[in-house]
Amino acid sequence: MKAPIKKEPAADLRDYLAEERTLLAWIRTGIASMAFGLALGHFGIFVDDPHPIQRASGVQFDGLSLWLGAALIAVGVIVNLLSAWRYTRVVGELNRRRYVRRTVSKQGVIVAMFLALLGIAITLYMFLALLQPPNPLH
Repeated sequence: MKAPIKKEPAADLRDYLAEERTLLAWIRTGIASMAFGLALGHFGIFVDDPHPIQRASGVQFDGLSLWLGAALIAVGVIVNLLSAWRYTRVVGELNRRRYVRRTVSKQGVIVAMFLALLGIAITLYMFLALLQPPNPLH
């Protein structure tokens, strides 16, 4: 007697739509990171100026703001590139009916940890700036 042939279930439309929603969520995360980095680098949030709105040129660059802004923009670009790569890989697996066991999203954990560390660094910097005595020249 022949053994019954096991048919692997075909990928459901819901699987494809779930992957597309995941891709779009990562794209939003990347765009938000790039936008925050641009704002941080352009407007110089860490500029030691009591009246940043009254600057003559409107833009004053600060080294720390530029570096943190550039880092956030780079993270946004990397997140979007990795998202596109992940999406094409998973959809390819769905098309070939190769289901692999899913683990924790490494991309999500890395982005979350980076943003948490960046938030801690910004918080420490702001506390240190608040603890410094005011500059008598201002």
